[in-house]
Amino acid sequence: MIVIAVGTPAYTADVKPVLAKGLILSEDEINKAISSRLLSIILDDPGRSQLNLLLDGLTSTAFSEDNLRKVLDFNPALEDWRVGEALAEAYLVDHRKCEFPWPSGRDLKNTSASPAGTDLVGFQRRSAGYRFAFGEVKTSPQAKWPPSLMTGRHGMAGQLETLRDSAYVRNQLVVYLGHHAGRSNWESNYKAATARYLNNPSDFSLFGILVRDVEPKELDLSARAKALANKCPKDTSVELLALYLPKNMISELGNRVKQAKGHKP
Repeated sequence: MIVIAVGTPAYTADVKPVLAKGLILSEDEINKAISSRLLSIILDDPGRSQLNLLLDGLTSTAFSEDNLRKVLDFNPALEDWRVGEALAEAYLVDHRKCEFPWPSGRDLKNTSASPAGTDLVGFQRRSAGYRFAFGEVKTSPQAKWPPSLMTGRHGMAGQLETLRDSAYVRNQLVVYLGHHAGRSNWESNYKAATARYLNNPSDFSLFGILVRDVEPKELDLSARAKALANKCPKDTSVELLALYLPKNMISELGNRVKQAKGHKP
């Protein structure tokens, strides 16, 4: 598997125990990420492959085979924020030993809708085994530091604080993932993470990913890092990452994915 670029450091805004840093990704690095990693995530290639295996043998005529291709040829909307979320997911998988086995898009009855709830729910591999990892992602081209999406009750700040402090919210995510874990190839990882969580509900990883196409500034993360560090449980790991794309690229992300999809064999 091709790993996306780790990025060039722009700044560090750690407030212990919270880690916070800004990273710059070049145009070439983003283009490679789209073609090698993000397209598969957005189109959910693993999910399509599983459906193909499940439905294999049900077609007996050319007509039914053609209909099967139409059923499986679903095309999710390619809004820029979806690409930003895929970039965040790929980055955590490639560089933070994370796994997000059940994409939220699979729960949508309309692929053009926006999924509700926490953006990323999965696991992180640690020295002592697997534990749950939760992530929130915001994509913003706003020339403001921090952007509006970071603040307010429904901004990333409020979402991360809720995940950090509310066992009720986290418990719902544990149950949600459990409904899909049975007889999956990641069932053992889920059980290991759940056992760890039941032993210590503060033992989990929390990520906030901000995707930007403006000048990198510590103001994007510094206040959030300070707020999250206050009264952070000692067994909870919190990391904030700002991924900076070339100027004005966010508005082009959906089209770049469409172009990459057009070249996909």
